[in-house]
Amino acid sequence: MRDYQRFDSFLNGLSGDVYPEEPIEPHISITHDMITSLHQDGKIRAGMRVLDIGCGQGLALEHLRALGLDAVGITLGQDAETCRAKGFTIHEMDQNFMTFADHEFDVLWCRHVLEHSVAPLFTLSEYRRVLKPGGFLYLELPAPDTSAKHQLNPNHYSVLPVSAWDHLIRRAGFTSEGTATLNLNLLSGPDTYWIFHLRNPA
Repeated sequence: MRDYQRFDSFLNGLSGDVYPEEPIEPHISITHDMITSLHQDGKIRAGMRVLDIGCGQGLALEHLRALGLDAVGITLGQDAETCRAKGFTIHEMDQNFMTFADHEFDVLWCRHVLEHSVAPLFTLSEYRRVLKPGGFLYLELPAPDTSAKHQLNPNHYSVLPVSAWDHLIRRAGFTSEGTATLNLNLLSGPDTYWIFHLRNPA
């Protein structure tokens, strides 16, 4: 038990790294385009129960709600109140220790959140726990060593090569329905995001 308390104390010590994030480009456009694409492909449909992990100030929740999904979000810090003011259902919850029941959601939306985990394999196992068998996970992650230097962000603890993510995803038990590389040109120069379409096997 003492070891778990040490880990809990370590995680609490990182709480100061949490900060609010207002929606900005290119994230506004990417979120819109990806949710639109998933809806057109039938991966997300009206009536589905979807969890936005690390929902920020509700950018994805707005699109999901407009499409008729039963969308809830989890976040930490000041962003929770911003989302509640917009009428969203929000839980202040760590992605590693969610209090939802097993297999509660049809869809998980996880965009630029898993890199905030100090134990990503454990976090992925928690994603799988709350996702229904056959459920869909949209996972998007920043690449290391681009002009944006994502690995230097003070609350990015797991900015890994794509091969490492592939391995961890498989170890967590997800199956792949496809991956994509999103290459961007920022003011700082070239940047790259990796996109994974995943299923929790039935």
